[in-house]
Amino acid sequence: MTEQRVKVAAVQFEGVPGRVADNLERLQPWVARAVQEGAEVIALPEFFASPLPFKQVVHDSVMRADNPAVAFLRDTARRHGVTIGGSMLIVEGDSIYNRYHLVEPDGRIHLHDKDLPTMWEGAFYGPGADDGVFDTALGGVGTAVCWELIRTGTAQRMLGRVGLVMSGTHWWTVPDNWGGLTARALARLAAQNRRMSDQAPSQFALHLGVPVVQASHCGQFDTDFMLVPGWRKTLPYRTEFVGATQIVDAGGQVLARRDTLEGPGLVMASVALGQRAPAQPLPNRFWLPPLPPLMRAYWHQQNACAKRYYEREGRARGLAAAAR
Repeated sequence: MTEQRVKVAAVQFEGVPGRVADNLERLQPWVARAVQEGAEVIALPEFFASPLPFKQVVHDSVMRADNPAVAFLRDTARRHGVTIGGSMLIVEGDSIYNRYHLVEPDGRIHLHDKDLPTMWEGAFYGPGADDGVFDTALGGVGTAVCWELIRTGTAQRMLGRVGLVMSGTHWWTVPDNWGGLTARALARLAAQNRRMSDQAPSQFALHLGVPVVQASHCGQFDTDFMLVPGWRKTLPYRTEFVGATQIVDAGGQVLARRDTLEGPGLVMASVALGQRAPAQPLPNRFWLPPLPPLMRAYWHQQNACAKRYYEREGRARGLAAAAR
């Protein structure tokens, strides 16, 4: 059987919170460059319409299903004959989802709602319930958004069903404005977090036996850090995005990579679609890599704070913004 190869591009992007129109304008030159260089598949980051610090302005990026960001994806796909994907905050009924849109050249749109919000992101949207597996002209394509890429359950629902995984990430690190003592105390956690982010696409490929393409945000940003569920008191938290925009093959080998420290840019590579025997079995645990205890505690604490905020006011603010 002839091996099917496609040229894939992934965009690394530095966006402005809440400014959807500005972010689409910033993305256009990178997408145009990918098209000019022959890309057939283009990956955009998670939340490509707006990054998600815990700031009120982010509510302005919540949109209805038919919106300028979806139109941007659809028009790009149809005009240039490419498959393109990325996620954004979308209202459906009385809920908000982090919805990945994979758009094919014929205009078909496949949708995946991230199943578990990650930490403060949960202040802006709720969990989805679909499997993230699509039947496309390229064959089976799976979508795994950010920390979905490091969970065993994500790999289980895709195993044997996909020949390519599209991912976007929005992965930050520890604060750099809490003083030298805190920086030293968190230095090991920061190194572990950066390493886990760097290795996530390759690790996922090894467990599935398929190529993985991941697009990332980059740059520094300021956010607020929630302390206790239901309490409005927060701390200023300055941090940066970590990891890399990268394309890996079915054996986990990195074919193209751009570290987030390198700033906005584009990576491209040719990948062979389809599954081969996974190099590593799936572990019998929730997370694919073992998470350090402090990281697990941080995840649970921020999830609890964010969920309470979403229930109390985040959902209502997002719905109101989308209605405007």
